[in-house]
Amino acid sequence: MDLIILQQPGKIVIGENCIHQLAEDNLITLSDKILFLVATPLLKTIQPICDGISLSGKKVVIIEYDFAGEPTFNQFESLLNKSEYFQPDCIVGVGGGSVLDCAKLLAAMTGNEQQYSDVIGVGLLRKRMKKLICISTTSGTGSEVSPIAILLNEETEAKSGIVSPALLADAAYIDPALTIGLPPKITAETGMDALCHCIEAYTNKFAHPTVDTYALKGIKLIAENLEKAYSDGSDMEARSALSLGSMYGGLCLGPVNTHGVHCLSYGLGGKYHISHGLANAILLPGVLRFNLDASPDRHAEVAIAMGIKRRENDTETALAGIEFIEHLSGKCGIPGSLSVLGITENDLSGLADIAMNVTRLLKNNPKALTKEDAIEIYKKLI
Repeated sequence: MDLIILQQPGKIVIGENCIHQLAEDNLITLSDKILFLVATPLLKTIQPICDGISLSGKKVVIIEYDFAGEPTFNQFESLLNKSEYFQPDCIVGVGGGSVLDCAKLLAAMTGNEQQYSDVIGVGLLRKRMKKLICISTTSGTGSEVSPIAILLNEETEAKSGIVSPALLADAAYIDPALTIGLPPKITAETGMDALCHCIEAYTNKFAHPTVDTYALKGIKLIAENLEKAYSDGSDMEARSALSLGSMYGGLCLGPVNTHGVHCLSYGLGGKYHISHGLANAILLPGVLRFNLDASPDRHAEVAIAMGIKRRENDTETALAGIEFIEHLSGKCGIPGSLSVLGITENDLSGLADIAMNVTRLLKNNPKALTKEDAIEIYKKLI
């Protein structure tokens, strides 16, 4: 069996309304100064919890995260300046992947002699300076349990990944009740992102039996519940299933990670500001069709995890699974083409160039993926 390193937060708290236990967490009780980075829609929910912590004599600062899209270098630097001024003992991120990525980096970089521009890449961030709690609210990125954070470089229009064990939270809270107010569009896009994490991990060149367990369970939970949560956002059973599915996807990211789908989505997000989950959802069927002949058995198992009955052979089973994904996306309002988003054939070469530079993920694809291949995958989606 190949070597694998499994890393996850020191504590994962899962359950409806578990957020109300936060004030008693020893990471909070043993801190004097606590900084909350909170997505705008969650401010009213978090304020009473912060007030209660303040009454115990602790200093609490709330920073509102109201940036659109993925955080840029400049936006993160503005948050870091505020954190450096306050010098918290503990940082709590409350929101979707962008909020949590910034909270993770704030905990790492506040008071750190390393500069954030020096830690971009794999294994360059040596340590984290502050205690860290991540509270997920979107059931998509899995950032609450992953050792990865993504920033957008405004100059190059490319995403920059920071990967380090130092970005793993001390505690992750997964409370499906916090996802009840999530709009249908965000529910669909973040849910498809989580599905991509699981599928790309399972069909990965470096897939591993241990991580396969997370991936297949996540695929099943998301496939069975995404349309339900999209159609009825108050369906707590569906929301709970998506929260778990997203967590499983996040646990796949550290040891195995994603492959071609995420590579090809980087330019769509960085250059054209298409949301991460939407870009992945549109690309997923095309990349799976491209990769299918590299591992028909694994692609067939993905389909079976989604509820597809086994067909005459692995290839037919896998193709039925890909059709299921396209049907699910359509049911959740996700367009089936890049043209709808304003992408034309003139854009494809530049998009492919960006994808070819995402080498940390490109190497994971189950078959070689060239620039010409990337252009052809994009072209079929025009």
